[in-house]
Amino acid sequence: MDLSKMAVSINKAINTQEVVVKEKHARTCILGTHHEKGAHTFWAAVNRLPLSSNAVLCWKFCHVFHKLLRDGHPNVIKDSMRNKADLSDMSRMWGHLSEGYGKLCSIYLKLLITKMEFHIKNPRFPGNLQMSNRQLDEAGENDVNNFFQLTVEMFDYLECELNLFLGVFSSLDMSRSVSVTAAGQCRLAPLIQVILDSSHLYDYTVKLLFKLHSCLPADTLQGHRDRFQEQFKKLKSLFYRSSNLQYFKRLIQIPQLPENPPNFLRASALSEHISPVVVIPAESSSPETEHMVDLVTEDLVDTDIPVQPATVVEPRFDDLFGTSAATDPFNFNNQNGMRKDDKDRLIEQLTREIQALREELESFRLESGRLCQALRGRVNELEAELAEQSHLRMQALGESEFLRAELDDLRRVKEDTEKEQRSLTEIERKAVANEQRYVKLKEKYTELVQSHADLLRKNAEVTRQMTVARAAQDEVDSVRREMQEKVKAAQEAAERREQEQVEQLQELQRELISSRVELDTLKSTMASSQQSSEELSSQLSTVESEKVELAGSLLKKEEELAGLGEELDRVQSSLASERESGVKTAEALQNQLNEKESREQALESQLVAARWSTLQGAVEEAERIVQDSLAQLDDPAHISCTSSADYLASRCQASLDCMDRLHSARDGYLADNTGQKVAVQSDSVSELVRAVTHLAHLVGDTIVQGSATSHMVPVEQADALSDSVKACGAEALALLGQMKEQESLATADSATLRAALDGILATAEKLRPRGLELQQGELGDLVEQEMAATSAAVESAAARIEDMLDKSRAVDTGVKMEVNERILASCTDLMQAIKELVLSSKDLQRDIVDSGRGAASMKEFYVKNSRWTEGLISASKAVGWGATVLVDAADLVVQGKGKYEELMVCSHEIAASTAQLVAASKVKADKDNANLGRLKLASKGVTQATAGVVASTKSGKSQIEEKDTMDFSSMTLTQIKRQEMDSQVSVLELETKLQKERERLGELRKKHYELAGVAEGWGEEDEGTG
Repeated sequence: MDLSKMAVSINKAINTQEVVVKEKHARTCILGTHHEKGAHTFWAAVNRLPLSSNAVLCWKFCHVFHKLLRDGHPNVIKDSMRNKADLSDMSRMWGHLSEGYGKLCSIYLKLLITKMEFHIKNPRFPGNLQMSNRQLDEAGENDVNNFFQLTVEMFDYLECELNLFLGVFSSLDMSRSVSVTAAGQCRLAPLIQVILDSSHLYDYTVKLLFKLHSCLPADTLQGHRDRFQEQFKKLKSLFYRSSNLQYFKRLIQIPQLPENPPNFLRASALSEHISPVVVIPAESSSPETEHMVDLVTEDLVDTDIPVQPATVVEPRFDDLFGTSAATDPFNFNNQNGMRKDDKDRLIEQLTREIQALREELESFRLESGRLCQALRGRVNELEAELAEQSHLRMQALGESEFLRAELDDLRRVKEDTEKEQRSLTEIERKAVANEQRYVKLKEKYTELVQSHADLLRKNAEVTRQMTVARAAQDEVDSVRREMQEKVKAAQEAAERREQEQVEQLQELQRELISSRVELDTLKSTMASSQQSSEELSSQLSTVESEKVELAGSLLKKEEELAGLGEELDRVQSSLASERESGVKTAEALQNQLNEKESREQALESQLVAARWSTLQGAVEEAERIVQDSLAQLDDPAHISCTSSADYLASRCQASLDCMDRLHSARDGYLADNTGQKVAVQSDSVSELVRAVTHLAHLVGDTIVQGSATSHMVPVEQADALSDSVKACGAEALALLGQMKEQESLATADSATLRAALDGILATAEKLRPRGLELQQGELGDLVEQEMAATSAAVESAAARIEDMLDKSRAVDTGVKMEVNERILASCTDLMQAIKELVLSSKDLQRDIVDSGRGAASMKEFYVKNSRWTEGLISASKAVGWGATVLVDAADLVVQGKGKYEELMVCSHEIAASTAQLVAASKVKADKDNANLGRLKLASKGVTQATAGVVASTKSGKSQIEEKDTMDFSSMTLTQIKRQEMDSQVSVLELETKLQKERERLGELRKKHYELAGVAEGWGEEDEGTG
């Protein structure tokens, strides 16, 4: 091939027109490299082109060069390595452009450089990357290290391909049909080469990763898998987007990657992998290739039907049929008798038939050529369809295998989910158990409280029952006394009646004796006067009659005596029965009284036990409260809690007051147990329980607040305070432990706990902010002093700035003098604005005091509004301090020893301090106050002056500081790479340092806010545990 023709094709292929490179010119360049076995002519022609001045020209060069690297002679890569440095410089040059072909050229050149380096390092890989599995294994030389490094290089290679893909798509407006425009096709055309390379790289990467996973642990290849996952997602998306473009549909069949990436952890997944196949259909006819197609068609027809030219047919006719010359061996006139005219007509007829046959043959030849072309196109289409069907079949098989694997994964996931569900159920069960335990503890506590209340109610009920029992016992005593009196009266009556009956019986006995005496006398008289019976017969009859009468009267007396005996027996029996019933009633009443006394004693013992159990339960609950407070000290979440020394001191004082209450309640309880009434004992127990519980709460709160306060103080004081609160908790537990025992309750010593609380109180007093120690009467004077000190500080700062300006004019010259004058002038303006702000603030404060104090004095108004007064004092201090620091920073900057950043930070700090002063001044002001308007204007002036200081500082810094010129022309590639790595290290270090400084600044601001809040008494009425 003529090399000049190749140079012409190069110039025609690489031009400034934004159209696709014509295939015939690119093919000529490829054939030229094979003809000369290198790329010398190509680079000789390219080096004369202005690639660095026209982006479209450079883009088309990259396209042609990519084709040569893929399909040209293998020596193209070696010959092109000489121009690698120029290509790198050109890539960096085009990389400065952020849009258009410039950025695309930079990415494309990086891809071409990477491709050349890859093929130089791996010479076994051809330019088009088409290799068999055996050749791929030979490329790694069966060494796992080589395979590992080869996989990394393929990742880098594919990353460059994907970057070009993304760059081209991002530069096109995909909302329009850009693939049918010449400009869009110019950008999309090189992606065909990228798709061809990417499909092979993806296939080789998958096979190499499966090979590596069979040799190395999975953890070692985690980085490879992550990088492959990322590139798989990008490549799948880009293939899908490309397949939808109209431009690619007629030029190339883009394969579709599987839905999910291969599972390298499962070795059998390699059999499911389907290599992506890129199919390029037969090219359609174009004006440039019609002539070539005709030639090919003619050649095809000639091979099927040999046809001789017309000059050959006619001699053969003459040979067969003879000629009209005289030397003709055939004489038609002589043989068949025909005339010459008939022969001529026959010849013409045959000639016409031959011509018709020739035309028909020509039409047959053309028709056969068209049919052959159509059949070949159909064959190509059928082959493409067959390849696509085969690919679809393999893809279906792969999808089926993938679905099986996914089903297995889903089963494993289901099993894992079931395990997690079981673990979740176990966790929920534990949570329910903990909740139930908490509910039980809560119920137990509620029952304890309820039992305490029930015991108190039972105590009252027992007291009431004992009162009723005492009343019943009094009634029983009265009834017993009445019964005893009745029994005594009945006994006396019975004794009287018995005495009377005895007396009557004795009288009757005496009468009977006297009657017997008289009867004996009469018998003696009758015996003596028996002689004179006649005389005495009358007397005898009289005596007999009297005797009969006396016998009758005696019988009567005896009957009366028997009746009296029976009545006496009846009286005695009734008296005995009454005596027995009285004794039984007395015994029953005595038994009831004894049972009542025993029941009362049992109730009293139960009540005493209930009181002691209630007291013991209260002590145990108090121990738990203190132990919980001590446990909070070791809780990591408690570290973020803070408190103030004032609140800690109030808790300590409350605990000390409760100690006195506990001591008196314990003494009352011990005194009541010596023999007081039940109701009095119940009151003493209730008072002791309340005192113990209250003390436990206060001590626990003191422990927690002490630990929270230790988070706000220096380390030494924090450690001492933490030790003090822990010792306080230990002493409280020791005291409660003594009160749990009935024997040691009376000897329980609270002096050590009181000493521990006194120590914490003393520490809290030391930690209280000094500003809170001021007497209220000094607040008014302090406000005036601070405002005067602020004014003096501002005046002094302004005077120092004037002195520095004079010194700078005398010493500095040129740009430095100009910068110093501008900075000091802006600082002077800022001092004047601050001075105006302070004066406006004084006037506004005077109006506020005059309008709000009434008949009170100014100091009394400041004392009444102490919080507002402390805010004014703090703001005034901040303004004066900021002015002083600003002057010091400006002095150092003018002398060349300071930093401009310090000056800007001081300016911002002054702006914040003045904003604080404005807010503190106008918080109580009337919105229609004229001085309030002046204060707002002065605040705006300070803000503008601060902005002026910052602006003058920045401009002065930019004028003073020298900018280093970045000249890298004399550095080699290795030096530039080294400098680039050092620069990256410096950037990372500075970013890390910046992040740490920002975190430190945030912590400092948080601590400043907390300390400022403590100093000004913020939230001193709150509990402060945040």
